[in-house]
Amino acid sequence: MSGAKDRPERGEGDFPEEAFAEVRALLLERAAFDLGHYKDGCIRRRVARRARACRCAAAAYPARLRDDPGEAEALLAALTIHVSQFFRNPSTFDHLRRRVLPELIERARRTRRGELRLWCAGCAGGEEPYSLALLSRELAPAELPLSLLATDLSPAILERARAGLYEPARLTQVPLELRERYFRVEGQGFRLNHEIRRMVRFRRQDLLAPEEYPRADLILCRNVLIYFSRAEQERIIDRFARVLSPGGFLVIGRAENLFGPVRNQFRGEFPRERIYRRLEDHSASVPQGVERCV
Repeated sequence: MSGAKDRPERGEGDFPEEAFAEVRALLLERAAFDLGHYKDGCIRRRVARRARACRCAAAAYPARLRDDPGEAEALLAALTIHVSQFFRNPSTFDHLRRRVLPELIERARRTRRGELRLWCAGCAGGEEPYSLALLSRELAPAELPLSLLATDLSPAILERARAGLYEPARLTQVPLELRERYFRVEGQGFRLNHEIRRMVRFRRQDLLAPEEYPRADLILCRNVLIYFSRAEQERIIDRFARVLSPGGFLVIGRAENLFGPVRNQFRGEFPRERIYRRLEDHSASVPQGVERCV
């Protein structure tokens, strides 16, 4: 998930408890996705919004979800916030360009591993991982292996991200020279060229599922944590810490913070930008089931 907070519309929160419980059970069965981990009011508004889009009363929506094979995926897409743009919050990306990525690139060149591993969690329509790809293409030497993984919940949104076609409003922060070099006009939008698109590997992932988190030197997870309960936020951040390389970086959204004991695993490198460094003395061991990002 990525993007701005929901703006409640009239009647959106009026989703009966019994119908919501049915929707939760059906989505868990059909898509292995548990609504119970997310902030209740936010999720109910989005489920209600999807029911209205189907011209369905709230009480009748579980039947629609049960009888329509494609509705589970459509609801899953509706539950993910997809409002983003390239280089969103330019000062954050300026710090990544001037300080964070040059350090990680130099470190990768010096290590035996010799690979730079970046992970964008909650990548939405692809603007954020492609922004990282553009910076990496400009900063990193061509011979340096780069692994750039982008994950999100909705398969439909991931397919849209792979296509790399964006409306002009999504490119307002892209410097003119980069737009001219890496985008071409296509219809009413701009298509990112294949050279940059192929740098990013997209994959579906639910951050609350027990599946492995990838090893990384930099994790961007912006405007995602705010939709989880505080306990789940702490759990996710702790898992990030376990897969970040010593001295690696975590970037979260400006409306987000680190809570509880997990804060002791990080140092605020650029606190205003919500850029944190994983402490060097944190255990470098990788728990069983953690995969490499390749």
